[in-house]
Amino acid sequence: MKRFVVLLLSLVSVFLVAETLVIKGSNTVFPIAQLWIEEFKKLHPDLQVTLEGAGSSTGIAALFNGTTDIANSSRWLKPSEIERMNKEGKYFIPFLIAFDGIAIIVNKDLGIDDISIETLKKIYTGEIQYWSQVNPNLPKQRIVVYSRNTASGTYETFENKVLGGARMAPYVRMVESTQLEVESVSKNPYAIAYVGVGYVTDDVKVLKVNGIYPTKENILKGKYPIARPLFMFVDATNGFPEMGSLVFEYIMFAFSKKGQELVEKAGYIAAYGQ
Repeated sequence: MKRFVVLLLSLVSVFLVAETLVIKGSNTVFPIAQLWIEEFKKLHPDLQVTLEGAGSSTGIAALFNGTTDIANSSRWLKPSEIERMNKEGKYFIPFLIAFDGIAIIVNKDLGIDDISIETLKKIYTGEIQYWSQVNPNLPKQRIVVYSRNTASGTYETFENKVLGGARMAPYVRMVESTQLEVESVSKNPYAIAYVGVGYVTDDVKVLKVNGIYPTKENILKGKYPIARPLFMFVDATNGFPEMGSLVFEYIMFAFSKKGQELVEKAGYIAAYGQ
């Protein structure tokens, strides 16, 4: 009985002392946040973190609902979200944390190296359905088209910069995970998908878009046509996070030399210290 009481008191003590941080949102920013948390926990050994990467919209919705401390986002706020902030008297602060290029990936064995924005649009809207329509030297095989789901900021960036608001074909395979896109393309010789550059592996081929690769230099100089900034949003309705608070320290770590080095380690482009 005595041992049970001691154990119970120990558990209660850990629960009371442990610091907690909740981060939700972008699947694209997820790998960066993973590296940040791993390093940040060295400064806060008792830190308990909840990290979810279900999409930018889910993170911003969680800020409205008060169920997250930080919302990761691979897009800017929607007009409807800004309208809701005004209506509810809320104020979300954006923090630019990195830059990204949306890479177009295909199977390594597919004989194609370059694709145009116009062709991409035709593939995703259904006007082009076979690889032989892209290039007569490619096989007459139906293109297996993958996309992130509509909660994704990557989807919204692609919709804006490539589709121009046009609807995707109903047979496009909408998935929740960027990792699933990469794995699917690596296994299917006729698949195509779009992913943040941080998710690219040697198992897939990255295409030039309009003759431009999504390299660091091309993204920063604005040459690559499907590039974007990445953000964290924090609810500052009741003021900026207090100095010394966990949220404040996490933000400062993200902007530190180490934090920005980890952005590059994750495969993205640091926003600071270039």
